[in-house]
Amino acid sequence: MMEDFVKYVQKLYGTKDFIPMHEPRFWGNEQKYVADCIESTFVSSVGKYVNRFEELCAEYTGVKYAIATVNGTAALHVALLLSGVETGDEVITQPLTFIATANAISYCNAKPVFLDVDKATMGLSDVKLEKFLIENTEIRKDGFCYNKKTGNRIKACVLMHTFGHPVKIDKIVEICKRWNIELIEDAAESLGSKYQNKHTGTFGKFGILSFNGNKTITTGGGGMILTDDEELAKEAKHITTTGKIPHKWEYVHDVRAFNYRMPNLNAALGCAQIEQLDFFIAQKRKLFNKYQDFFKNTDIDIFAEPENSFANYWLQVVVLKNRKERDNFLEYTNSNGVMTRPIWQLLNKSKMYKNSITDDLVNAQWFEDRVVNISSSVIKNL
Repeated sequence: MMEDFVKYVQKLYGTKDFIPMHEPRFWGNEQKYVADCIESTFVSSVGKYVNRFEELCAEYTGVKYAIATVNGTAALHVALLLSGVETGDEVITQPLTFIATANAISYCNAKPVFLDVDKATMGLSDVKLEKFLIENTEIRKDGFCYNKKTGNRIKACVLMHTFGHPVKIDKIVEICKRWNIELIEDAAESLGSKYQNKHTGTFGKFGILSFNGNKTITTGGGGMILTDDEELAKEAKHITTTGKIPHKWEYVHDVRAFNYRMPNLNAALGCAQIEQLDFFIAQKRKLFNKYQDFFKNTDIDIFAEPENSFANYWLQVVVLKNRKERDNFLEYTNSNGVMTRPIWQLLNKSKMYKNSITDDLVNAQWFEDRVVNISSSVIKNL
C-alpha cells in the first residue's frame, strides 16, 4: 500500500522528484505588489500594504480589528499580555500543538496546564476542560478562578485549531465565561476555517493567525491579532510598535513594548496571497476528497472535518493503526521522495514543560502514536 501511495502522490503532483509537505504558491500579484513596495522604499513597518493587509484580514475573518505582527508567536504573546496574564498565573492549553503555543505562555512568566484533546477535532476537549475545572479549581472573592492545589490564578485558556480543524468552541466559550477565564484562540493554522459558519479566531477575546512560509497563505513570516475590542486593538498596535507616541520627530515611548510590527514588504506578499485564499482552500478540499478515495479500502483513515465545521485542510492528516505502522509509513515515504511528518511530540514531554500540570491526556497520546501529515501543497488543476 505504501508503494501505491507514493506513486499516487507523484501522479497528483506530476513529478518523481522530491515532494515537500507544503509549498507556498505564488500565482497572483505577488511580484507586482512586492516590486511596488520596493519601489516605494517603504519596506519596513510603515507603508500602505501593512495597513491594507490588516483591513483584508479583518474583512475576511469578520472581526472589527486586525493588527499585523512579525509572526504568530508574537501575536499570541501580545494577546496573552493584553488578556491580563501575569507572572505566576496558569494558562490552560492543549499538549497536542506546536511548541509556540506553550512558549508564548512562558514568555509571560506564566505556566501552561495541558489538558486532553477531543477525538473528533484534535483540539482542546470541552469535556476534559470542564472536568478539570470542577475537580481542581474554585472561584474566590476577587472573582477569579484559582487552582486549589497550587494556589495560582488560572487567567486564560488558549485552544488551538489543529491543522485547520475547528474545536467545539461554543461549549468552551460557555465554560470559560462561567469560570471567568479569558479565551484566546490560536488560529495559526485555521485561516479560512469556520465553526457553525463563524470564522475561527473570532470567538474569544483574541484570536491569532500565522503566515509562516508553510501556511495556507504566507507573508514569508508574519502573524495577526484579531479582536472586536477597539481599545484592546489600539493597545495591541501600540505595544507592537515599541510603544512610541506618534510625533513628527520626537522619540517618546510611554510603555515597555515590543518591536513586533509586520514589515510592509511582508504585507505586500500577504495582500497578493489573500486574494487567492478562497481558491487555495477550494483546491485543498478537493485534495482531501482525492485522498479520501485513495484510502477508502485501506487500513489507514483520513481525518475529516468535525461536525458543524468547515475546515481549510491546511495539512492533510492520516491516522494509522499504531505507532509501529506510523513509523513504517514515515520511513518508507520519506525514503522514497515523498515528505511526510508525524504530529508533534506532546508538549508536556518537552524538557521545558515536563513538570507541567496535565490530566490523563489519553486522546492526545493516541493521536501522537498514529497521526501523520501527508503532502498538502495546493494543486492548481485537480
